[in-house]
Amino acid sequence: MHEVSRRCADALRGKLIAAAATPMNAAGEIDFTVVRDYFAALMERGADGLAVAVHTGRGDLLDPLTRRTLVEIAREVSPFVVTGVTEAADTEDARTWPRIAADAGADALLLFRASDSGPEQTLPRCDELWEQTGLPLIAFDLYTRPYPADHLRRLLQHPAVAAFKPARLRDAVACQEGIALATDAGRTVVTGEDRMFGPSLMWGAQGALVGITAACVEASAAVVRAHRDGDATAFLHASRALDSLAEVTFRPPWDGYVQRMLWIAADEGLVPADMAVDPLRPADLSDDERAGVLATARAVGSATRGRRRA
Repeated sequence: MHEVSRRCADALRGKLIAAAATPMNAAGEIDFTVVRDYFAALMERGADGLAVAVHTGRGDLLDPLTRRTLVEIAREVSPFVVTGVTEAADTEDARTWPRIAADAGADALLLFRASDSGPEQTLPRCDELWEQTGLPLIAFDLYTRPYPADHLRRLLQHPAVAAFKPARLRDAVACQEGIALATDAGRTVVTGEDRMFGPSLMWGAQGALVGITAACVEASAAVVRAHRDGDATAFLHASRALDSLAEVTFRPPWDGYVQRMLWIAADEGLVPADMAVDPLRPADLSDDERAGVLATARAVGSATRGRRRA
């Protein structure tokens, strides 16, 4: 492992990286003052770092200048900043964005798999990203584009790869197998398993980078903190609370989680209500869900704060 990647791997252990949404209005417009206040609030409420312009932040919808501004704002308020890149390098944006992200202040790059890529594509791309930016990589095993085991094993041996983020949604066995491969390779595992958050920590994850921290951050922070401290009782209670939140936010339509988390962010006062719009929300996501989502989030927040006072 490159020394820079090793330092990144060490820095991620025991940490909670919030995958932030990108506050927008109904016209898709962004107010960067709102963005800064929102990013700062995520940090104040328990995040140790920020992942911006990734899937939760609808990074694939945003132009490079907007993404750069998001990274720069995150850099102002957070000691650790992650943004996303793709294995594909077949567009001008894909070729130039990694360098722009590095110049803007990113500390690591979350590597999204290209559809049906093999090691013959992935490994040269890792070389290219390292040579272009000098930034460590976090390998992302996403349930919509999972890595075959041998492909993942080879990726995790690349010197630029510092960490591994499993996000297999409901496939517990695949999550466990990926964590085992990453652990054997000496890479830090940062869970991306919103629906298997506590279990993935028990399976070997050492930190987290999750979309469920786009709001209600304290609930996720409580789970990471209890696991890090070895407090089994606190871990059990915090995990149960967070599971109840994940149950109402990460469910079909699955990609509706971004809008659901924005509903919560607005309810918590993290963003204005008119800036809590996901322009890519699924058409079959009903606003009728909102009341139930908010009721659960409020109960989880109250329970989390109550245990901290106790």
